[in-house]
Amino acid sequence: MQITGEMLIGQRAVRGSAGSLRAVNPALEAEMEPAFGLATTADVELACTLAEQAFDVYRNIDLEKRAVFLETIADRIMAIGPALIERATQESGLPVARLEGERGRTCNQLRLFAKVVRDGYFLDATLDSALPERTPPRPDLRLQKIGLGPVVVFGASNFPLAFSVAGGDTASSLAAGCPVIVKAHSAHPGTSELVGRAVQQAARDCGMPEGVFSMIFGDGRNVGQALVSNPAIKAVGFTGSRQGGVALMKTAASRHEPIPVYAEMSSVNPVFMLPGALQQGGAGLAQAFVDSLTLGVGQFCTNPGLVLGLAGGEFDQFVGDAVAALAGKGAGTMLTPGIHKAYTGGIERLDGIDGVTLLGRGKAEGAGCAAQAAIYLCEAQAYLANAALGDEIFGPASLFVRCRDEAELLQVARHVEGQLTATVHATSSDRELAANLLPVLERKAGRILFNGFPTGVEVAHAMVHGGPFPATSDSRTTSVGASAIDRFLRPVCYQNVPADLLPPALQDANPLHLARLVDGELRVSK
Repeated sequence: MQITGEMLIGQRAVRGSAGSLRAVNPALEAEMEPAFGLATTADVELACTLAEQAFDVYRNIDLEKRAVFLETIADRIMAIGPALIERATQESGLPVARLEGERGRTCNQLRLFAKVVRDGYFLDATLDSALPERTPPRPDLRLQKIGLGPVVVFGASNFPLAFSVAGGDTASSLAAGCPVIVKAHSAHPGTSELVGRAVQQAARDCGMPEGVFSMIFGDGRNVGQALVSNPAIKAVGFTGSRQGGVALMKTAASRHEPIPVYAEMSSVNPVFMLPGALQQGGAGLAQAFVDSLTLGVGQFCTNPGLVLGLAGGEFDQFVGDAVAALAGKGAGTMLTPGIHKAYTGGIERLDGIDGVTLLGRGKAEGAGCAAQAAIYLCEAQAYLANAALGDEIFGPASLFVRCRDEAELLQVARHVEGQLTATVHATSSDRELAANLLPVLERKAGRILFNGFPTGVEVAHAMVHGGPFPATSDSRTTSVGASAIDRFLRPVCYQNVPADLLPPALQDANPLHLARLVDGELRVSK
């Protein structure tokens, strides 16, 4: 499949004329061909108009056809073959094995949502029968969920496939019955075009309305703000920096019709190392932590950027073992020159803060956008006194916080901002402290895990990849897992609607064979 540098608006290939960009190979810091044309205001308007025109047609398409569409996207992505992985490697610096795994995750997400669509549980079909003899009478009431409308999805820099053009936000939006306009990330435009053409072809093969999918290139501030401001757009999916997410939230809130922005933004993912676990885990626990810290050059939103423990021999030994393990880790290529510059700046800021000590670094070799991993240490009171120590450094750096006692550890736990994850390493001897930590962490994080590390997010029905601000803009939602579809749905109640006008999910005969709540009782279709 040839990369042309064109945008995809509906079933059209459009050359943007508002300037151009080229991908940069971060390992070589060299520009790549071809040039990609950037969207004009007219391009944005056309994509939004087509999406709005497609909405009522697409959301009313048979659920089976919608599910097949999602599966066909997955098939078309796999059919691209090695060319997709080769281009993604060049544009991101990520290794082939990582990207092959990410491609598999992308396709698995699409197939998961195909199953969600077929099951139909997401519709929340609910029927309350009329009670005409009651005083006052109750009308016939029926409820189902429908899609919000066209959704703008912003591709993420750190996942060129799984959080990008056909990633989780796109898959869950399409599953909900919402057309999608993707604002492709400038770091991997070639990868985005290849995947975008696969989605476009799948839409054509499955007979979807033209505006069900578009993908455009453009400056994030101008084109991104124009998309979010367009009245046709009803929701936004975003993965990126806190600054970028908050800017989109402000734009969406200031519209004549405010819309939700589901932004996944900033998390340091605290890890609580309790004494019993440290005593039992030994050097192997420190090695596992360092492996997690440096996985993907630390460019995961679940990277363990904060480690907390009680002052004493167990924690001191763990710190020493972690520093020793880190010393053997080579520098890795970061995704873009901009991300590398931000990481370097974050490390320099830590180096200049009183009370923060650099304990050790990884190996320094590497060209281009290579990042040297680092571990720092401070005391709990220094952490509590300086809000800047809670800021995320996107990359392979972690701050260890030493607490004098359990009360201070709990104080720090209450102090941290909202997080995607919180991790506790504990054994049975730590049970009382772990039990005291758990309710604090429930208020702070979307996912709590014990005796593991947070890198790696399973695509499953029970997964939550979300959390209180600033981890996300809406702590009630997740961007990974089957529940991600809920972000792009809203309930509609049908009161005394004639039987021949009711949607299939709410008809008495239950032609979709859904599990439904009928007069307060769950009824499972056979």
